[in-house]
Amino acid sequence: MSEMATLQVQGKTYNLPVVVGTENEVAVDISKLRAESGVITLDDGYSNTGSCRSTITFIDGERGILRYRGIPIEQLAEHSTFLETAWLLIYGELPTAEQLQCWSHRMTQYEMLHEGLYKHYDGFPSQGHPMAILSAMINATSCYNPDVIKMESAETFQSAAARLLSKTRTIAAAAYKTSIGQPLIYPKPEYDYCSNFLHMMFSIPFKEYEPDPDIVNALQLIFVLHADHEQNCSTSTVRMVASSGANLFASCAAGVCALWGPLHGGANAAVIEMLKYIQDSGMSVKEYVAKVKDKTSHIKLMGFGHRVYKNYDPRARIIKAAADRVLNKLQIHDPMLDLARALEEAALSDDYFKEKKLYPNVDFYSGIIMKAIGIPVEMFTVMFAIGRMPGWIANWKEVWEGGARIYRPRQVYVGPTEREYMPIGQRKEMHIPGISGEAAMRGGCQ
Repeated sequence: MSEMATLQVQGKTYNLPVVVGTENEVAVDISKLRAESGVITLDDGYSNTGSCRSTITFIDGERGILRYRGIPIEQLAEHSTFLETAWLLIYGELPTAEQLQCWSHRMTQYEMLHEGLYKHYDGFPSQGHPMAILSAMINATSCYNPDVIKMESAETFQSAAARLLSKTRTIAAAAYKTSIGQPLIYPKPEYDYCSNFLHMMFSIPFKEYEPDPDIVNALQLIFVLHADHEQNCSTSTVRMVASSGANLFASCAAGVCALWGPLHGGANAAVIEMLKYIQDSGMSVKEYVAKVKDKTSHIKLMGFGHRVYKNYDPRARIIKAAADRVLNKLQIHDPMLDLARALEEAALSDDYFKEKKLYPNVDFYSGIIMKAIGIPVEMFTVMFAIGRMPGWIANWKEVWEGGARIYRPRQVYVGPTEREYMPIGQRKEMHIPGISGEAAMRGGCQ
């Protein structure tokens, strides 16, 4: 008989099953607690709530471990390509040579957008955020592929997954070109996944971008390291939307919107904004570090530390070497990148940051690499979305195959108890926090 946990509440005792994962993670199963007792658990932000059982990704934040389908991220970063990693996440095993060849062929087969979709870009303003365009265009793409709306078979799913993975980079590059007023560039079938993306980003008519192998490898590494990261905000969003029966494109478009938030996908952009702040202010790295340690300054060290990893982010160790290679290869003399290296050195040698385990994370180095190869800050989160797409697809598939009921969290209501409707003439003026003066008396209306 499996182990049981005992909960005593309101004078009654309830026995709850204990679930142990393959990596010895222990969880108390409360799925039937409300039905048996009328009681629910409260966990703001779901920090201690297991929302599902998944076979995709394992993280041990205390020991700094990240594995995709059981394979350490260090091995995948050294040996695997992005498309190979995507197949692993989606299907659970590394592909054979034949499967990988077929998968790569599908990327080429589906890399073009329907010509009707290109007209959509004319409707976006030049200052439109690329994440807004990416989300909208992913949904619009499904309109041109009605067969992906209904998942009737494993073959239909693979077709939809390949289309989404392939077209996302085409959509993203076109969004960038729209934002700078340049002609949209079509993909080249002879290029691999990452080379093609760089070509569509940086080629212009009559002057094609020639992908440098070191730059391509660095971009591929960024994508591999971001391909999945367990039940983070955007992945949980994808699963939530998928549980309603929504199609793959709609669910992943929702993931894009969740990733757009500055507390999630905007971390690598925040690193560059921090460096720009240091540069514009004229303060030294030593002065900035001192302000970070001063709690009254409210200045933060962006790109250091991680909510999950209480040790060194394993992805950071890997990507640091790539950042060094790219900066040395390009021989870029950028004061902001020099600041980044000085800040890294200062923080790593400071006992204050060592004691708090504030080590550089993957966002710190990925932001530096992307800036070095010419990707603008507003595209950083889009790059994150391209890399995370395999993980979203894998999690969508897990929900779809598992036949899960629609996700429906509970809440603890703390609002007013029952009260009567009050006619408008009897109502008192109310104060709206954040709005003062006469505007507050008008309910904020100007």
